[in-house]
Amino acid sequence: MSYYLLTDTIRPCSEKELFSQTDNQYVAVLTTLEWAQNRNRFDMGIELDLDAGDIHNTKAEVNYDSLTGTFRIPDRENIGSKDYRFAFALDEKGIVFIDDSGKAEKMIDAIRRTKRWRKPSLERFLYDFLEQIVENDLSVMERYEGELNRIEDSILNNKGPEDLGRVNEIHSDIRKLLVHYEQIIDMTQELEENENGFFSEENLRYIHLFMNLLARRHDSAASLRDYTMQVRDLYHAQLEVRQNRIMTLLTVVTTIFMPLTLIVGWYGMNFRYMPELEWRFGYPVVIVVSIVIAVSCLLYFKKKKWL
Repeated sequence: MSYYLLTDTIRPCSEKELFSQTDNQYVAVLTTLEWAQNRNRFDMGIELDLDAGDIHNTKAEVNYDSLTGTFRIPDRENIGSKDYRFAFALDEKGIVFIDDSGKAEKMIDAIRRTKRWRKPSLERFLYDFLEQIVENDLSVMERYEGELNRIEDSILNNKGPEDLGRVNEIHSDIRKLLVHYEQIIDMTQELEENENGFFSEENLRYIHLFMNLLARRHDSAASLRDYTMQVRDLYHAQLEVRQNRIMTLLTVVTTIFMPLTLIVGWYGMNFRYMPELEWRFGYPVVIVVSIVIAVSCLLYFKKKKWL
């Protein structure tokens, strides 16, 4: 269990101090087992039975005298496969995180080390906490964009085998990130509604600021998703161009050899009275005629820019 009071920063405190003071709002981090044993002490009037395996999305739900919800946060180092999952419950006195992964504790510690507040409040803490979730997303998207730029350059310049599988992985990661953003937007809208009046009207601006921040992240991710689709379309277009070139080459070769095939078929009939069969220059003449036909076809195709 970890307990904090919201003063000019997040100040660690003891359990006794947390429940004895009334001047400051608090933050608490408990494991699932600790929450089951101590939830009555927080007097939130809820029976929140949590199983981390049952957390499938990020959401918030308004109760009679509390607000509860869950977080499912993709690991920015491994978006496609790893998620951090934990729950929360809050009222006007503070917020409790129920977390077995340690992610919430790390985020709170990062805020404690980097933030100081002139007017501490639960709303300001929530802004900084939610900001921690998307803090590094721009660098993640810049990294993906750099990869896509290199793959696009490789496709356009035929530098080597294009990693279309990697493009699909990036597309899948960005799509998952967009779903994550949409869920956070829905959750933040529940907070902004302030149905239970836990937040002061003045401090609701922090929730609104985060909504604006998240909208910009969502737009950036949506643009990157469109870029992955453009790279995939470019790959297929270049593939079609290469296939068309191959078909053009095969057509040219076939066209060149058609008259030669005719000559071969003609003289392969071996009729008895074919004069060229007894002519001493017949063989070299056929060779020269075949070469002239092939060269003429090549020059004609070159002139027509079919080669």
